[in-house]
Amino acid sequence: MKAATAEQKDLTQGSVYKHMIRIGIPAALGMVFNTLYNLTDNWFAGQISDVALSGLSIASIVFALFLALGMGLQSGTSAMVAADLGSKRIDKVREWIDCSHGITWFLSAVILLLGWLFADDLLDFLSDDAQIVAVAWDYTSVILFGNLFFNLTSCFAGALIAHGNTTSYRNVLIFGFFANWLLNPLFIFVFDFGVAGLAWSTLVIKMGSSLYLWKVLMNEVGVWSKPAYNFDHWKQLLAQIMPASMNMLTIIIGGFITIYFISQFGDYPVAGYSVGIRLEQLLLMPALGLNASVMALVGQNYGAGNIDRVKEIYSKSLKIALLISVFFIPTMIFLSPLMMTQFSDNQEIVDVGVYYLRADAFAFYGYMMLFCSNALLQAIKQPLFPLVIGVLRQMILPIIAFYVLIEVLDFGLYSIFWSIVAIVLTSSIIALIYTQHRLKILKPKPQTD
Repeated sequence: MKAATAEQKDLTQGSVYKHMIRIGIPAALGMVFNTLYNLTDNWFAGQISDVALSGLSIASIVFALFLALGMGLQSGTSAMVAADLGSKRIDKVREWIDCSHGITWFLSAVILLLGWLFADDLLDFLSDDAQIVAVAWDYTSVILFGNLFFNLTSCFAGALIAHGNTTSYRNVLIFGFFANWLLNPLFIFVFDFGVAGLAWSTLVIKMGSSLYLWKVLMNEVGVWSKPAYNFDHWKQLLAQIMPASMNMLTIIIGGFITIYFISQFGDYPVAGYSVGIRLEQLLLMPALGLNASVMALVGQNYGAGNIDRVKEIYSKSLKIALLISVFFIPTMIFLSPLMMTQFSDNQEIVDVGVYYLRADAFAFYGYMMLFCSNALLQAIKQPLFPLVIGVLRQMILPIIAFYVLIEVLDFGLYSIFWSIVAIVLTSSIIALIYTQHRLKILKPKPQTD
């Protein structure tokens, strides 16, 4: 892999657009393969049995809690590291990486303890079928013991993203996808581990990923990262990590809320919506790349005190978001029937998915604006507002809107989709106004923390 030049690592100089493209494309591509990785596990579970697939589906809800923590670790580490990279305080950069490394071990131990105490009860709550719960526990128990490697991967990836290096994380996600195709059959059919084989495959891949990123990070900062236990630094890290993790949880909870109300119209509408939203998530992958770009660029320039450049980054990120939307909105409107028919030949499922994609196309730029605004706020160490917007957008407003539309006004299924559009657009405008306000009063990062 070609080493990054000094200009590529220093995001306080050079073309903003070039940096965004260089950072964003690998990040987006990596997330595409991460999504395909999850689909691969579902496919192999289906090859075992319907019970195995159901068990994996339930276990994935518990697994989502790990992902939420990992996203928080990645965002929090990136925010703290990028700011001191921008101010050229390399010793502080190493301190933050080591403290993030240390807090990762601590949080992973907490997750293991809580999971061992409560995960089984949560699985029982999610299903009345003892066989499905047993299969789900087979998967979850392995993942629980290996959650450290998931979190270390996120920690090291966050530090590398702060350096403007998204190619290394992309590489492990692509490698993991192909390795999964080799390891799943080995653990499932050769070693006869069943659904637990899916977890062992993932565990081995995440172990390798964390070791690889640890080595790449050593090349970036010049020393091996070791766990550090500076509790003042931990407190500052947690102030970034926990809001980002909780924001991810609101997305998960919001999905359950939406499915609950859609389920009142039958199983096929739920299936149609579920397929539609997964297709939409694939189309939103460029937004995740843009998110990584804004986090790294704003973080370094905020640390360097380049407030005008921070404003420029936000403005240009919105322009790139608009360009992406101009391409993908017509895709959602005109190609949604073709995309939906690849997943189902049931006309009701297809119709619901197509209608959802066409309706939510009008909110596509709103999603992009939210990604840009949230990334900037996290990079300038203001993670609470994205959490507030997340709670409103994913939980409070949908519950109110869906209840009034469905239970009080007796509107149909499609009113849910249009209310989602209205909520997203409203949230994105609020986020835009708030972010612009923060930029007007933004001061250079203090050099004493």
